[in-house]
This record gives sequence, C-alpha cells and structure tokens, in this order.
Amino acid sequence: MKGAVYIVGTFDTKAEELQYVARLIREAGLPAVRVDVGTRSDHAEVELDMRTVAGFHPEGAAAVLEAGDRGRAVTAMTEALRRCLAGRDDIAGIIGLGGSGGTAIITPAMRMLPVGLPKLMVSTLASGDTSPYVDVSDIAMLFPVTDIAGLNRLSRVVLGNAAHAMAGMVLRRIEPGEDERPHLGISMFGVTTPCVEHLREQLDSQYECLVFHANGPGGRAMEALIDAGMLQVVADLTTTEAVDHLFGGVCTAGADRFDAMTRRGVPWIGSCGALDMVNFWAPATVPARYAHRKFHSHNANVTLMRTTADEMREAALWLAEKSNRSPGPVRWLIPEGGFSALDAPGQSFHDPEADAAFIDTLERHFVRSDRHRLIRLPLHINDPRFAAIVAEHVRELASAGSGG
Repeated sequence: MKGAVYIVGTFDTKAEELQYVARLIREAGLPAVRVDVGTRSDHAEVELDMRTVAGFHPEGAAAVLEAGDRGRAVTAMTEALRRCLAGRDDIAGIIGLGGSGGTAIITPAMRMLPVGLPKLMVSTLASGDTSPYVDVSDIAMLFPVTDIAGLNRLSRVVLGNAAHAMAGMVLRRIEPGEDERPHLGISMFGVTTPCVEHLREQLDSQYECLVFHANGPGGRAMEALIDAGMLQVVADLTTTEAVDHLFGGVCTAGADRFDAMTRRGVPWIGSCGALDMVNFWAPATVPARYAHRKFHSHNANVTLMRTTADEMREAALWLAEKSNRSPGPVRWLIPEGGFSALDAPGQSFHDPEADAAFIDTLERHFVRSDRHRLIRLPLHINDPRFAAIVAEHVRELASAGSGG
C-alpha cells in the first residue's frame, strides 16, 4: 500500500470526531493525513491546516479566510481543496465528515479523484438526494444518524464503522488489472436486459463490456468515459433518457446527453431501447397533466408512462439532430418489432403506431452518408437475432476505428 488515508473536515467544528477517525485509521496500520477545511479558526493537530489549503485558491488564502461571508468562504474553500488535492500523489483513500457545508466543500474534490480510489463521505445529507454530491463518481455516502456534533455512544459506532470501512477499502484495494480488449460501452434498462445479455454473450471474449444503467446518472457516467477516451465503441441501445429529458421523467441525463459522441467522434451504435416509456417514481409523483395516460407499475416506487405518437416524433427529431452532428461513424439500428419488454404483442405498452411515428420521423430527419447509416430490422429489440446484428456492427466499427 502506497500513500495515506486523507481525513478531511472542518476541524473548527468537528475536531473531536475527525481525530477519532484518524486514530482508528492509524490503529488499522495506515498513515493518516488530516486536512482542515474550516474557515474560521486554525487547528494545530493536523497535517494540512486551513491556511495551507486556502493558499491553493487562485486568489490566495485571503479569498477564503477573509471572504466575510460564510457562503463565499465555503465556495472559495471548495476550489482551494480541489486544487490542493489535485497536486497530491500520495492519496490512498479519502474520508470526509460533514454537514451541508463540509459536504459541499469535500465532495467536489473527491469527484476529481480517479475511479476506484476509495472515497467515503459521512454526511448528514446522505439520506436525501445525494446526486449533487456524488454525481457520476464512485463516492460512497454514509448517514451518521445523529448530527456530527460530538462523540456519543451511537456516533462512536457509526464513525468507527466508517473508519474501518475506509481502512478495509485501502488495505484490500482491487487493482483493475491489465486487459487489452477494446472497451465497449452499452446502455441498458430492465426492459432491454435480454438484448444486452445476448450481446454480451457474443462479444465478451473480444471486448470488455461496460454496461450502464440508463437511469440518468448511468448515461452521464457512460458519456464521462467517452469524453475521457476510455470507450472505443458505444452500443447505446437504451436511449430512454431522451424521452425522460423531453417530457419530465426522473431518469433524465440532461440536455447534453448524446453530445459526447459529437465531441469525441466515437463509433456509436444507437437504438430505441425503452423509448416507449417515461419514468416516474411512485404514482403520486406523476404530474397532474399526465393523469389520463397509460401507465405500468414497475414496482411500488417506479411508475412507467407510455409515450404517445406525438412524443415519439419529438424524440426522433431531437435524437436525429444529436446524431447528425457526430463526426464519427453512426449506426441507427431500428427494431421494428418493439422497443422494450413491455412493447411487444400482448404487453401493456405495445403500440405499433407510436413506434412507427418515431421510426418514420427519425428516418426523414437523420442525414445518411457513408459514415451515418440507418437500418430498419423486422425484429423486437430483445430478439437474439437483433443482438447478433448489433454485434456485427460493433465488430465492424471497432475494426475500422473512428474512421469507420
């Protein structure tokens, strides 16, 4: 094991808890570096004091420590910590303790660290919406139950578990290993799982298949890897995040979904997986304007709404515009027999007219060329024969590279 565990927090308010975690880390046999990101008073018993950290701000420590307003100070310390940790090559793992301010300061620095490096944030915000803090990184968040405001019989156990979890992650770290297979990104939903499983069966020996859940964060994570140059080919079979973005669903990946292929020109194979549905949480969360629509209860907490022909046309226009801009090779493989497990004869979302509205609109507005092709297939998306055709195109584009 090389490096040390970094223990980060506001020592001006949480010194007792942070020192407790540092002691347990050291007792586990690991070096510990205590990092103070407080903004009010120095704490002597740390390796990186607040003035040192604040000094990494591009405008100097005064921009943090003399901000005059707590909100501005927190924002400035966030930038200072990011720059401070970016220059460190001895971080074996990082654990943070914080409330709203500490979590806002620490997690942006965690997010810039490499995937796989242990990151654990003990936060009073961990039982709510953690997406602003985790984003598409591999930060683990732990809810402390009580506030981080002194040690007690409960917090000693929870913080002790956090310290030992971090020690375990560092001491038993899994190395990624070497793999010379090209990296293939695949998007998947529960209702397109058979398609992806068939595809993996055919390609696993030739490609390292990285599957992403098309639930918003999953799509953004895949695109982050595209931007990082870590995916050589993309089989974006489950493009449902498009309709969630356009029609208010909860699985949106944002307006810039599908833009990474334009920026990088990565070989991209797209399909219609789960475009037949917009995703919401429990029925009570569905907007009132959709009360008359066709729904399917996926489970008690997930409600699916069938897309209409008009919505499918709008989605097709949006996706055509996105894929037309890509400088790389593009293949649209269209499963005319249905877009998901629910969109099949006898199933609740089977609607050939709505699907045809998408297909016809995409075909009219997608600009074809030698590099950009659209292929209609008389198959359901979960038909093994459809996956076999996808596999053929993956091999073709991978062998041709970005010039395919």
